[in-house]
Amino acid sequence: MTRGLAAVIVFARAPRPGRVKTRLVPRLGEWGAARLQARLTRRTLRIAQAARCGPVELHGVPRARHAFFLQCARESNIALRAQRGHDLGARMFNALVKGLRRHRAVILVGTDCPALRPGDLRRAARSLAGGCAAVIAPAEDGGYPLIGLRRVSPRLFEGIAWGGAEVFTHTTERLERLGWRWRALRTLWDVDRPDDLARLRAQALHRSPTCAAATARAR
Repeated sequence: MTRGLAAVIVFARAPRPGRVKTRLVPRLGEWGAARLQARLTRRTLRIAQAARCGPVELHGVPRARHAFFLQCARESNIALRAQRGHDLGARMFNALVKGLRRHRAVILVGTDCPALRPGDLRRAARSLAGGCAAVIAPAEDGGYPLIGLRRVSPRLFEGIAWGGAEVFTHTTERLERLGWRWRALRTLWDVDRPDDLARLRAQALHRSPTCAAATARAR
């Protein structure tokens, strides 16, 4: 059982047309991209709760009180908090610092990863409970969709070119320099570019009716 081993923080952007998934707008349109964002967010929340690692929190940007986030919080009965910081690294650092004041370990995930499964979160929680200071799941594009920590340092988040192809590499180099025991999880993939929609559609048809609906406009 992994219940109570780690809190799970879901980082999400409000599904505002023209402001999210902008690289997918040529294929989906602004409203279609926003609907995909909303469905991926709801899916991630379901995955986080199904993992049963511990309490789940939704951290929203640009406003935690956006109507979509309020609805998600009511539907899932989870805590809703604001992201604070001048860039993604600062927002993640601040969320993890506050989370670790309340919990022994915290796992932070984004919403762009349809490959994420409850088992990924459970493995992360077990690794943290087993003595790892950090766990991290690489993404195929060079980033990471999941990071879990039992301790935190600003060095993991400062001066990182977020969205670049070296995010995972630079982060693991810093973990090594900190001398922390850490573990890499399996490699996952994100939905960021038009080419990712075919892959999402193929997965949705076989595994997830919800995601299948989300990609209907890409056909």
